Amino acid sequence: MDRTVIRFRKLDPRAEAPSYGSEWAAGADLRAVLDAPVTLQPGQTAFFATGLAVEIPHGFVGLIYARSGLACKKGLAPANKVGVIDADYRGEIKVALHNHSQQPQTVEPGERIAQMVVTPFLPAVYEEADALSDTERGEGGFGSTGKV
Repeated sequence: MDRTVIRFRKLDPRAEAPSYGSEWAAGADLRAVLDAPVTLQPGQTAFFATGLAVEIPHGFVGLIYARSGLACKKGLAPANKVGVIDADYRGEIKVALHNHSQQPQTVEPGERIAQMVVTPFLPAVYEEADALSDTERGEGGFGSTGKV
């Protein structure tokens, strides 16, 4: 499979390039750049620097997701659930981690704190309409497709 080149710049010499945990992983791990370990209390949110800026190609977006191991084992996940890195953003990638657990959790320098998935998106033009096309589902909301 061909790989798209994503240019990045180290803003801190301790920063590490995004890296994949396996050959076919979709998300590239991002690591915390810290001077010392940081402990998050239950319910606390803190921003963590990665020391990286990226150049997302036009027509793509970088999505920042939780690392499943960190979320399941420590209860640490991005506070905004999914971060969005637009193609025109050139600043540092920072991850706002929230401690969902009932115990203090510590993030170590260099620890993998999130993963970035780069994916294409469709730019849209939103057009107001008096009516929308009919579908079988219609206006059925949450849980409406699970009815027996």
